[in-house]
Amino acid sequence: MNTKTIKSSCCAVTASLLFSGCSSLSPEGNAAVAGVIGGVGAGALARGLGASSGESAAIGLATGAVVAATVYIIAKHQATERQRRVAEQNARIAAARIESQRRRAVAGKSPAKRKSRYIAVDTVKSEKSTGAKSVMIFDTQSQEIVGNNVYDVKAPPPKGSVAKFSTYSAEYVGSGG
Repeated sequence: MNTKTIKSSCCAVTASLLFSGCSSLSPEGNAAVAGVIGGVGAGALARGLGASSGESAAIGLATGAVVAATVYIIAKHQATERQRRVAEQNARIAAARIESQRRRAVAGKSPAKRKSRYIAVDTVKSEKSTGAKSVMIFDTQSQEIVGNNVYDVKAPPPKGSVAKFSTYSAEYVGSGG
């Protein structure tokens, strides 16, 4: 594939997305589109930089999978006082549990899990909530809830995994227990 073909393909895909938009797609559809575009772009870039066909395909597939594996945020809204209080309580429990596990690992000379700065914790749903779970972000350094946003997610990520919530990459800890 030559660079002219790569550039024109990327421009065509970008233009079609700009004009058609993704608002009518389901969250899974948006993830699939983003994954495919990210994967194709990364693979084409790798190929253009001299990677073999097999290497560029592997790079494209891996990149596409990472881009597509996002948390499906259905809605974002302001937290109620109760949601904020519950999230903070869950976050403090989770942060204490994580710190305790980290200390035990260090004392036992086993490899300690890296401490995440941000953790995503469950909170109670409000009348505005539309997802399976309502989640808020907690900063483990300042020991405070970040902002006042509640993220309604279609399905929570697996516990212990890192997911993207707006501009924060946070480890999902669930309800903290």
